[in-house]
Amino acid sequence: MSDSPRIYLARHGETAWTISRQHTGRTDLPLTDGGRTEAEHVRQRLADRTVGSGSCPMPEHVFSSPLKRAHETCEIATGSERITLLDDLMEWDYGDYEGLTTKEIQASRPDWNIFNDGSPGGESIVDVEARADRVITRLRALSAPEAFVFSHGHFLRVVMARWLGQPVHSGSFFVLSTAAVVVLGYEHNLNEPCIRF
Repeated sequence: MSDSPRIYLARHGETAWTISRQHTGRTDLPLTDGGRTEAEHVRQRLADRTVGSGSCPMPEHVFSSPLKRAHETCEIATGSERITLLDDLMEWDYGDYEGLTTKEIQASRPDWNIFNDGSPGGESIVDVEARADRVITRLRALSAPEAFVFSHGHFLRVVMARWLGQPVHSGSFFVLSTAAVVVLGYEHNLNEPCIRF
């Protein structure tokens, strides 16, 4: 179904805390110089996309988390002045685990996994699932053939799982490096959502 709608998900570029591997939920960090370079690479990947047999103008719908790292990546990658900021695209609220690494968290909770356990003092799995489902409902209602979405690693992994109709814990099967681009779409018809690439 090459002419079916496509949703391009992009994770933000590098920040100081992605380098140190600290969980960055609502802490509003800017991109590093390396992150800005990564955003330029996202721009090239999006410019090189093909849709059907036509050219690839900027899609009508460009959405971003309002957090600096995602919004800045979006601005660099799209050059668009028509960016819709959605609070629902913000990263998982890590609460008590904000700024900690997985290794630090697992020192006291060895089996902890964000997709299974949520975050104390932050968002539960139910909370994040509800946000992802609202984003997906909005995206599926678009009549345009494409949309760009700029957000964050853990949240986008939940979106990917929910796009496929899977529970939140299935997000653990996806890994998104900084500035990763994933395309959501459909296989044979709109009842067969898939991850295209």
